[in-house]
Amino acid sequence: MVLIRFQAVLADDEIMKVIKPGQHGSTFGGNPVAAAVGIAALEVVRNDEKLAQNARKLGKLFRDEMTKLAGECSLIKSVRGRGLLNAVLINDTPESSTAWDLCVALKDNGLLAKPTHGNIIRFAPPLVMTEQQLMECVSIIRRTVIDFKN
Repeated sequence: MVLIRFQAVLADDEIMKVIKPGQHGSTFGGNPVAAAVGIAALEVVRNDEKLAQNARKLGKLFRDEMTKLAGECSLIKSVRGRGLLNAVLINDTPESSTAWDLCVALKDNGLLAKPTHGNIIRFAPPLVMTEQQLMECVSIIRRTVIDFKN
């Protein structure tokens, strides 16, 4: 059995005339083979490798560890997230450079993170991350935050 799904975008001319042919592409869009590949990729994520379940489990572990760190250090105001997409609110104003400076220090210690909205640091590791790798990252974050000087 072959399952074919179609994708479409509807908008008025003001929107649609902005993008010209050849300016936009999509990894899983526009043809039956690509759609089948997209469905197969989702099957791997959901069923074969249990990546969604792994993300929930490791995300909770990450938030628990960051919440503990926030209790030990006034630099972290709060932690939020879902799955492995998480954010740490830095205890400073959005106009400050503290989150950026902390991300630079994290990079220097071997971990990449993205500052966003001024005083928030986003952590978005790959779904295939293991618990051991997550705890290595937590260790880097803990060491960097504790050693960090505003």
